Amino acid sequence: MKLARETAEIFIPDGMAIPEALARTTHMAIGAHQDDLEIMACDGILTCFQRDDRWFCGVVMTDGSGSPRDGVYADYTDEEMQAVRRKEQRKAAVVGEYGAQVLLDYPSSEIKESENRAPVEDLKALLREAAPQVVYTHNPADKHDTHVATALRVIEAIRALPAAERPEQVYGCEVWRSLDWLMDEDKVAFDVTAHENLQQALLGIFDSQVSGGKRYDLATIGRRRANATYYASHEVDVAARMTYAVDLTPLTEAPEMDVGATIQASIDRFRQDVIERIERLGS
Repeated sequence: MKLARETAEIFIPDGMAIPEALARTTHMAIGAHQDDLEIMACDGILTCFQRDDRWFCGVVMTDGSGSPRDGVYADYTDEEMQAVRRKEQRKAAVVGEYGAQVLLDYPSSEIKESENRAPVEDLKALLREAAPQVVYTHNPADKHDTHVATALRVIEAIRALPAAERPEQVYGCEVWRSLDWLMDEDKVAFDVTAHENLQQALLGIFDSQVSGGKRYDLATIGRRRANATYYASHEVDVAARMTYAVDLTPLTEAPEMDVGATIQASIDRFRQDVIERIERLGS
């Protein structure tokens, strides 16, 4: 399969030929940066872990050159940082037993250019080749521009596929903004209680981030624990760890639906719930 950038890579941890490795995919996660997959798509990784009938395919859109850095990485050039982050993502694919790991290697600026067709065409080709049943990506209410741009490119690519070739489920997951504010009816909650050791190991692999000044490992596990405890106020916990997502499937099935208006409707339901509760309990 031909990808747009010469530096793009398809890494197969178990050495299977690329077409066969992609074809076995059942769950695909498409993230902006190295380590986004391990933060937002834990459900897919755990669902496929040590299974021979379910396979996880990770796709990273950018080259990772713009990440903050400190400690031993403080003086790394962008090129050196790219090499480190690519190596870390390959390690995660091995530890998590991914069926495939794709590194599209775009600068963030190109992902954010809506007129740039190359990222969308790459995603269309990958989706056709892998034919995943489930896709995880960023949610459109994320506060990171490249995350939101990635989500929009994913929605655009899926919409461009014939209906019969589209994933059955598409989820927008939390990274740079939790989704606990969503009304319960707008929220998809994934039980990710299993394999906490694996979850911690995957997050810890990205030493350039953890030692470089961002404790994503602690923050991510903490958020998952908090999600599980604060999920329901009048019930005992049903899971030890949870991740949240918004269901993007309707947006991929109906190209006429506006992404912004759909998210605005969720915000409006949250706003109305807050106002009604204050009015009901106020003097």
